[in-house]
Formats: sequence, C-alpha cells, structure tokens
Amino acid sequence: LGVPRCGASLQDPNKALRIELNANATCVWQIQRSANQTIRVIFSYFKFAPSSSCETESIKVYDGPSTNSPLLGQVCNDTDAVPVLQSSSDSLTFLITTNSVAFTRNFFVFYYFFSPETNTENCGGQLTGPNGTLTSPNYPAPYPEFTYCVWHIQTAKNSKINLQFQDFFLELDKNCQFDFTAVYDGLTTNTGLIGRACGRAQPAFESSSNAMTVVLSTDYANSYRGFSAQYTSIPLPGPAEPDIFLTCSSDSMNIVLSKSYPASLGYNETHLQLNDPTCSPVVTESIIFSFPLASCGTTKKDDGHSITYTNIISLSATGSIITRQKGIEIIAKCKMENNSTLEVIYITKNNIIQNVTAVGRYNVSMSFYESGSFSEPVHQSPYYVDLNQTLFAQVSLHSTDPNLLVFVDTCIASPQPDFGSLTYDLIRSGCSKDDTVVTYPPLEHYGRFKFNAFRFLRSFPSVYLQCDILICDSSNASSRCTEGCVSRRRRAISSYTWKTNTVIGPIRLRRELRSADHSESLTKADAEETPNLQQYNFYTLSFVVLISNIIIVVAVILKYHKRQAGYSYQKIQSS
Repeated sequence: LGVPRCGASLQDPNKALRIELNANATCVWQIQRSANQTIRVIFSYFKFAPSSSCETESIKVYDGPSTNSPLLGQVCNDTDAVPVLQSSSDSLTFLITTNSVAFTRNFFVFYYFFSPETNTENCGGQLTGPNGTLTSPNYPAPYPEFTYCVWHIQTAKNSKINLQFQDFFLELDKNCQFDFTAVYDGLTTNTGLIGRACGRAQPAFESSSNAMTVVLSTDYANSYRGFSAQYTSIPLPGPAEPDIFLTCSSDSMNIVLSKSYPASLGYNETHLQLNDPTCSPVVTESIIFSFPLASCGTTKKDDGHSITYTNIISLSATGSIITRQKGIEIIAKCKMENNSTLEVIYITKNNIIQNVTAVGRYNVSMSFYESGSFSEPVHQSPYYVDLNQTLFAQVSLHSTDPNLLVFVDTCIASPQPDFGSLTYDLIRSGCSKDDTVVTYPPLEHYGRFKFNAFRFLRSFPSVYLQCDILICDSSNASSRCTEGCVSRRRRAISSYTWKTNTVIGPIRLRRELRSADHSESLTKADAEETPNLQQYNFYTLSFVVLISNIIIVVAVILKYHKRQAGYSYQKIQSS
C-alpha cells in the first residue's frame, strides 16, 4: 500500500494507492505498462468535499499518457457506482482536482495489469431464468486474485429481482476497498448502485425492475471462500412496463411508445405531450415523437466531456380539476459520446419519473473544396492535384443544434490509408506544424484549413489525411474550440463535448493522371491496330482502282483528240 506523491509515474504491475488531498489541489498520476497487457483501475473509495459538483471536484481518467488523451470516464461526488475503468493503450492517466473548501479528501485506488484473453472459470455471465444461483470462482475454495466478474440477471418484464446470499466470506474492510461485491439496479455498472458488501455476512438486495448486475472484484491478497447466492423474480403489480424505444442521431431524437401503455392507465395518445405542447406525436400502430435535437423544449447540458439533450413526455389528465389517475413523466435523454452506443432503459412507476436514455454520435464528414469560398466540393477520388497547389479542406458537422462549434485539433498525413509508421504532422493541438498550413477561425458547424500539396519521398503515389475533430458548446467561452493553438504544457483541462476523427484521400499528383491517360491511349491503340490495318488496306485498293480508271479515261480522250488533229481543210479548186 503506497501514498504516492502528486504527479508520480507508476510502473509496478499492481499497486494500491491511498491518496489524501486538501483544497485547491490538481494532481496527475500516470500508469505505464511494458508488457502487452491491459490496465484495470478501480476507485473503490472516494470522499470529496460535501456538496461539491463535478465541475469543481472530480477524478478524470484518460486512455493514454496525458490529459490530452481520450477521456475514459469521470468520478465525482454524485457518482452512483464503484468505478472500474480499463485502458486500450499502454498507459492510463488520472487527474484529481479539488475546490477551495477546507476539507480532507480521501481516495483509495487500486490498479493491476491483466491479459484480456485469460478466462476465469465460473466468472460472470448471463442469467435469464425466473430464478437461479451464482457462485464465486472456485467456490467453496478461495477465489483467485485479480478477479473481476460481472453477472447480468434479467427476468421477465413486469417483475423485480430479489438476490439473497446464503454464504458470503470476502476480505473484511469497513469501506470494502479491497475485495467486494457490488450490486446494481439495471444492466450496467456505470450507475444505479444498490449496495456493496464484504467480510462475513448474508446480504440481500432487491432491484426496482427486471434487471440486476452483480460484480465481484478482488485484489492480490487475502482470498477467502467467496459466496453462493440465489435470485428469484417477483411479479410487479399494475400495468406492464411500457415498450419505449429511444434513438438518437446527430440531428434528431426519436421516441416510439406502444399505444397499449397509456391505454392501460386509462389514457390515450391525446394526453401525451412534450415540454413544448405544440409538438404532437404521429400516431400509427405506435405513438411516435420525432423532432430536432434543439427544438420542442429540449434542454441541453454540457458536463465537459459529453453533452446531453433532454425532453420530457408527460402523461396526465387534462380539462379536469381533480384526477384519480396516475401521472407519469417519461424523461428521454440523448447523451452524445464517442465511446459507446449502448441504449439503456429503466422504468419506475406511480408518479416517480421514468428514465429513457440512449447514447448517440455526432455525424461528421470532411471534404476538399475547389477554392477558399468553400462552395464547390471536390467529388473526384483520387483527387489529382499539382505539386504545391493550394488545397482547401473543410470538416462539417451535420446537426440541427445551432449552438455547437467544430475545431480541427490535429491533422496528420500518411502515404497509407491505415496511417502506419510513416506520418507527417500538418496540425497538432491546434497549432500549424507545416509552413503552408493556414487554419480558419471556427465557424458554427465547420472547421476549415488550407495547405499546399506535397508528396512523400521514396515514390509513394498517394497522400491521405486523418484529422482529430473536437465539438464544443458555443456558449462556453473558455472551451477548447475557442483556445486555438495550445502548447502541451498549457493544455491541462480543456473542455470539449465530443471527440472523433475522420479520414480523407487519396491525393495524387496530376502528372500521374497524365501518365495514366497516356498508358490508356497506348493500350487502346494496340487494341485497335488490327482492324485499322484492314481498313487501311481496303482504302488503298479502292484508291488504286480509282486512279486506274481515271488513267484509262484520260488516254481515250487524248487518242480521240489526236485523231481529229490528223484531218486538214483543203481548198476546192474551181473547174
């Protein structure tokens, strides 16, 4: 167990960290692996200052060697989970920031390296029957070290789940920091923590719906018998849960609701309305609300690494003073992220809000244009250009939300479409790395730049571009999109909503096009040589026959004239 200094670099294959911070702290730790393994980090205990928000105090985890790397996740005071995050690269970085409140913050962080292809028997799985059992690996023998198992339990609709541990023996700790079992209400481990347990006990948990997730996490020491548990499904009273389908795109939110659900509560489709009552649904076999993200009373919230659009479908009686019917609110949320496409639906009843959440992606494209007016896109591919010709590139965000900005953060060039080892920087962290690059200021849904065409040495015929694109909330004056060129030393906690990359190419020199055209012409000439020769021989024969006929005609005429010339006039003598 270690107490690392602020800013330490960690390379041990596993380590437990007890961190204590005071007010106004900003500390970064980097975990670096050398073997071909994955880094798993577990924040099993965190205590922030009371009433702190994610904006003022948080742990941010990045998939890479610095805080410029992609954001894996964020932990703050209202995090309703035991966060477990994994890297996809050879390093992982986490940043802890605290506000100015005088308070001692405490964190327990544990990480280790593991091989994803290694499978532990009886570790997690899917359980779908009305009842069943689950046990820890090796039960009743001691469970293995560095274990992370996830069981998803899902029973029939209109039911809830009761989970009872008949036997339970894990490492004892008052905060359950080392070995623990965590139980979640739903099919994810990101939110909805019902509770966790360790030590010796017989805990019991109950879900609010027909889905539950059970997690077992262990460290490197003090393994015990583990657990044996049994679950049963319990029918829920009242109408069946509504069939709600939410899909999110870069342009719109689409909510499909079964007609049977409001009917089961004594309502019909006329009792349904969004935040803006003028936005009516389309009623077919289902009730369909489809509307642009920034309309129909939709609200938008930017939490620094994602953006969430929210609207509410209200289901209540109208035109009366009193009612004895249940009032329902269905909250629909579109969370625009770049690391997941999972849709989650969890439902409660009886005037308690029902939440429907889906994760969407912004639609981004990149094109070349004929000139700096960016009015005529280049449609040909490959795009043939002259050496040192000015090329105009534009990144476009296709979204109905007008309050977004697009920023070209990084652009690299490569002679290969997979962007292998040979690359050349055009733009890096918003800074021009090539003397010919000129970037244009962010303009709503467009990011623009220009550069002069070049070629790679060693006779590579093509050039491809790959650009990292940031999308920010335009109302945030200090977002990454408005900072422009930022050096790595200053680029600590830049705010952006969403990050992606896009590829365009290939670009080729025009002389190669001419060479290709010439080769094609030669090929066509060879292919047509034989029929052309036959045609030539026919014309030649016709010409010879024509000349012969002309010569014969001329000879006849000359002979006739010669015969006439042989007669002379003779004067007749008079008698």
